[in-house]
Amino acid sequence: MEPLRHANFLLEITKSHGIMRRYFVVNGFDGALTMLGLIMGFAMSSASDLDIIISACLGAAVALGVSGVSSAYVSEAAERKRALATLEDAMAIDLGNSAHGRAARWVPMLIALVNGSAPLLISLLIILPLWMAQAGLSLPLSPLASAIGISLAIIFLLGVFLGRIAGISWLRSGLQTIVIAAVTIGLIYLLGGS
Repeated sequence: MEPLRHANFLLEITKSHGIMRRYFVVNGFDGALTMLGLIMGFAMSSASDLDIIISACLGAAVALGVSGVSSAYVSEAAERKRALATLEDAMAIDLGNSAHGRAARWVPMLIALVNGSAPLLISLLIILPLWMAQAGLSLPLSPLASAIGISLAIIFLLGVFLGRIAGISWLRSGLQTIVIAAVTIGLIYLLGGS
């Protein structure tokens, strides 16, 4: 069985597709809001050294990725082992070499990869304008404004994705996530001004 079909099969028998979607959105949203917060903080402090801004954002992106992988793996591995043990008790058989046993070992890794890669990749996408400016490429907006714009677009798209999953208005769902971003920006201004 090819790797993608095998992974899909393991996710199917453990009913984990929804868990992966939730982890992708939750941690992707965390990554986007974290980058938005960092960049807003730098914009308010009128910091101009792109090296420092990129280093701080990259450090946060890596930390979010590592945290996402490790926390999801530890929690999902425990849940999968528990579910396998319950199934084994009910069937009075060792399922370690069965598809369910393989799923108990592999699904936590798949979920952990999604959980960690979502904030990392989204964060890297958001700081792309900073790298472009550092490389001397001209942008239509300032590097920080461009990064803020990308983070808002990603936050909106995550809301659209959630709306499509829930079968509700994609626009309303996208706007709800933008409101969350606006509240975040407002709190940063409020706390940064004091």
